[in-house]
Amino acid sequence: QVQLVESGGGLVQAGGSLRLSCAASGRTISGYAVGWFRQAPGKERDFVAAISWTGGSTYYADSVKGRFTISRVNAKNTVYLHMGSLKPEDTAVYYCAAPGGLYYSGSYNLTGEYYYWGQGTQVTVSS
Repeated sequence: QVQLVESGGGLVQAGGSLRLSCAASGRTISGYAVGWFRQAPGKERDFVAAISWTGGSTYYADSVKGRFTISRVNAKNTVYLHMGSLKPEDTAVYYCAAPGGLYYSGSYNLTGEYYYWGQGTQVTVSS
């Protein structure tokens, strides 16, 4: 079992930055791909970014490309989402997730590919 806990959310002005953390426990995160998703009120949970289990490949939604960066530090059992040039439309609850199996490679943008989920952290961007 892998437990995931997000942190780092908060209130920030448009144009500002935040760094979200996804800390894993229970098992080492090193063999798992990790994705970030977000869900705004009344909307579906959308893909934001993902990083392969090797860390060698990253994937981004078009809406965040060039503004967000996903990274991982396996020694800290943590995956990060650096968010810059934030916009009000980035306001949402942000979730990190991992697939049920090790060494996953596939459709990183699909919520159905992920088994372990954190509880989410709220990000609010004011205009």
